[in-house]
Amino acid sequence: MESKEYKLLEKLYFERIGGTDKELEACHIIQDELKQLGLESYIEDFDVVTNHVSKVSLEVLKPYQKTYEATAYMGCVNTQGLVGELCYFESDNAVSKKQVCGKIALVNGYLGMKTFKAITEAKAVGFITYNGNIDREENDLDPRELRESLQEFGNLPGVNIRVEDAMEMVAKGASEVRIVVEQTIEKVSSHNLICDITGESEDMIVCTAHYDSVPHSKGAYDNATGSVCLYGLAKELKDKKLAHNLRLIWCGSEERGLLGSKAYVAAHQEEMENIKLCVNVDMIGSIMGRRIAVCTSDMSLVHYMDYFGKIKGFPIEVSQGVYSSDSTPFADNGVPAVSFARITSPGTGEIHSRYDVMEHLSESMLLQDTSFICEFVSEMANSFVIPIPKEIPDNMKEEIDKYYGRDLKKKEEEDKKA
Repeated sequence: MESKEYKLLEKLYFERIGGTDKELEACHIIQDELKQLGLESYIEDFDVVTNHVSKVSLEVLKPYQKTYEATAYMGCVNTQGLVGELCYFESDNAVSKKQVCGKIALVNGYLGMKTFKAITEAKAVGFITYNGNIDREENDLDPRELRESLQEFGNLPGVNIRVEDAMEMVAKGASEVRIVVEQTIEKVSSHNLICDITGESEDMIVCTAHYDSVPHSKGAYDNATGSVCLYGLAKELKDKKLAHNLRLIWCGSEERGLLGSKAYVAAHQEEMENIKLCVNVDMIGSIMGRRIAVCTSDMSLVHYMDYFGKIKGFPIEVSQGVYSSDSTPFADNGVPAVSFARITSPGTGEIHSRYDVMEHLSESMLLQDTSFICEFVSEMANSFVIPIPKEIPDNMKEEIDKYYGRDLKKKEEEDKKA
C-alpha cells in the first residue's frame, strides 16, 4: 500500500511554473491534504513577472543562411532586428572579453551573473545561450529569464536555443546573425503556503521547501519530494507537544530565483529575531544518490548534524556552505540554516528537464529521508533551548555575498571610483 506521502507526490506530478495557474493548483492540492490532517494553513501572494512574446527569432546570415527556433529571455530589451557579428564567448577571460566587444555573444554554458557582467562590461550588443544535452534523443527548448540581479549590470537582447543548434553554429563557423525579440511584461501572482504547529515558547523553527517546477518538467525530484517531506513533518508532528513553534512554508517561484522565500523574509522582518533555525528540503528520495546536509551556520551545527547522523545510523555528508535554495534568504537575514538533499549519482537522475521523472525515485528512500529529517526537526522543536547559535559567521556571510553577486557589484562600484 502506498504511503500518504507518495500519493501526494503523484498528485503533484505535473508542470508547476512559478506565477501560473498550475502552480496555484499545486498549492491548493497541498493545502487540501493539510486540511485532511486537521491543520489550518493560509496562502500569501507575492508579485512576480511574466512575459508575452509576440515575436522571437534567430537567423544566421553568414556564411550560411538558416533560422533556428528560439525563445526570448524574459526581461531582456526588445529589438526589431539586431544584426551583428557572432562571437563564441568561451569564458570570461581577458581575451574573450576583448573579442566580444561590439558583437553578439554565443555564451558557452549557463548565463550566470559573472558571465553576464563580463559580456556587458565588454560591450557586447546581444547574447545567445543554449540548453540541453547533445547525447539526448530530444531536447526541449527552455524559456529563460534575465533576472533583476543580472539586469543591475545592464540589459541586452537575448535568446535561447537548443544545444544541437548552438553546436551546429559553431561547427559551421556562423559569423553574422540577426536577433529579433518583441515581448511585453506584466505582473502576476505567485504563492507561499504557510502552516503553523504551535509550541510553548516564542522561538520558532521554520521548515521550507519549494513546490514549483521549471518549464517542461513535472518536477518529481525537484522538488515535489521536498514538498512531500514537509507534509510528512506536518503529519508526524501535528499532535505532538512542542517546546517551540514550528512553521512550515511551501515556497513558490524558487526556480525563478528563490522569489518565494525572498518575499516571505521581506514581508516578515519582525519575525526574524524569533526564528532560530531554518530547515530546508530540496530534492530527496532518489533511488541512487548520497545524502547531504549543507549548513549555512556556525560550525557547531555541522558537528551536531554529523553526530546526529551517526547516532541514528543515517549516512549523511555534512558540510558548511551555501545551498542554492530557499534556506539562503533566511541565512542572509541572520537565521542559521541547514538544507537536506539526496544528490543523484551521475546518470541516475536529472533535474530542470523532462527527465525529472517518478521512475527515478524510490518510495522507500523518500520515507527514510523524511523520517530522518523529522527526527532532527523534532529534536530541535523539543529542545530545552534551541542549541544553534543565532549568528552567521563571517566566512558564510562572504559566501552568501558571492552567491548573490554582491562581491561583483562591490568590485564594480570600486572600479568606478578608481
